Amino acid sequence: MTELILALDVMDQDHALQVAGECAPHIDRIKIGYPLVLSAGLSIASRLEDLGLPLIADFKVADIPNTNRLIAEQVFSSGFQTLICQGFTGEDAINACVETAHSMGGTCMVVAEMSHPGAVEFFGHGVAERIARLAVSCNADGIIAPATRPDRVRVLRDLIGSRLIWSPGVGAQGGNADSIASLVDAIIVGRQIYEAENPGTEALSLAHVRR
Repeated sequence: MTELILALDVMDQDHALQVAGECAPHIDRIKIGYPLVLSAGLSIASRLEDLGLPLIADFKVADIPNTNRLIAEQVFSSGFQTLICQGFTGEDAINACVETAHSMGGTCMVVAEMSHPGAVEFFGHGVAERIARLAVSCNADGIIAPATRPDRVRVLRDLIGSRLIWSPGVGAQGGNADSIASLVDAIIVGRQIYEAENPGTEALSLAHVRR
């Protein structure tokens, strides 16, 4: 089964709670990034816990190992289950996130390649492949790879085997849920859902990927 992850990138806490509540029956996880955390604080995790859905801290952590460890400790202490970090910072920085996540009962996903057009400037030329291999050697739980470029997902899948692939870029960025769903373990959808007139109905329209 492919999971459906809601990227809850809204700025208003009340709006976020409303959207999450409407979508909860049709999704598997909620991904929270800087827009919501900077406006509502890390405590937004406790306000969403009644939904019973795992929460992902999408901070794309990219610092030195000690700082990464400190960030990861705050994330998991606040009630998140998964942390997303960048892979280009190298083995020691990834290890700090992965080891902290696992020691606190959580998981860590590594960004191998991003979904926006500009990503090809720096994640191309074999860089994403190197990051994917590094994620495996660091015992990360999986990677982030772009729904906007299914051909790249196929390449990265060959490198990581059965580890998870979560794929952003469905909807507003042009990725197609049906085209990517069979290649990954989860699709990540944000604006298509939370900007819809009825977010719950929009989430339901994508829930067929979960079968």
